[in-house]
Amino acid sequence: MQRFNHLITTRPHQVRQVLISDLHLSPQEPALVQAFLALLDDCLALPALKCLFILGDWFEVWLGDDVYLSLSENEQAVHWLTPLISKLKQLRINGCEILVMHGNRDFLLGQPFCNLFGGELIEEPYALTIGQQRYRLEHGDALCTDDKKYQFFRKIMRHRLTQWYLLNKPLEKRLAIAENMRQKSQQNNANKAAYIMDVNDETVRQAITASDALLHGHTHRPNVHQATSDKKRYVLGDWRLLDEDKRQSKVSAVIGAVTDDEHSNDSFSSNNAKFELFEFTMLV
Repeated sequence: MQRFNHLITTRPHQVRQVLISDLHLSPQEPALVQAFLALLDDCLALPALKCLFILGDWFEVWLGDDVYLSLSENEQAVHWLTPLISKLKQLRINGCEILVMHGNRDFLLGQPFCNLFGGELIEEPYALTIGQQRYRLEHGDALCTDDKKYQFFRKIMRHRLTQWYLLNKPLEKRLAIAENMRQKSQQNNANKAAYIMDVNDETVRQAITASDALLHGHTHRPNVHQATSDKKRYVLGDWRLLDEDKRQSKVSAVIGAVTDDEHSNDSFSSNNAKFELFEFTMLV
């Protein structure tokens, strides 16, 4: 697989969009946070970058925008999210759109938080035209239809009444609910066959009917699959800290990028624009 660092050092003017998912950021994983900040630095150095997509599970858990928005200025100044917001805001000032999609872990993320850096929450599926192809973008959990219990849980948690109920609970109660859900999820997944937690082929074929390609995350199984005889399914990877037991560890992730070798002010209208997967790494 091509390296993202090689792309941005050899063809920086060709990078139009960057697509990532499943970062699972939290204060308990500072290496992942630093890696995301490093990616944002890379994005800030790309002169033709028009859009950054975050396709779900940006955070390991999100208990509501008010967890950050209700903090005092002094509390926000030392909060782990503040450097992220600052760099994203600069990226937006530079003319790069920041489009954020819900995942299964951060479905309570709201537009008020995204407003802090000029971002926009987008619904799934999201249609994106790259070159002459129409891509369907989604987080990916809705494609795992063999997991009946999860799909039932997902339907409940994505309901507006459920989210209203959760967001009106005190933070301490939300923390307890989230921890209980996390433990139950770990227990359930430990007893599930691997195929159950992957996408269902027939669901994929139905989802891709009106599109030329499908792009998602969630499964933590980055790859390029032949969804049908003439359509591909691209899977973004989760962000991982590798080689922790060695002297030099690193964060690695499979991300996506849209490149265009034409000199154009348009983000992706050229027929030469194309999407590819790249390996992003950062030494820690």
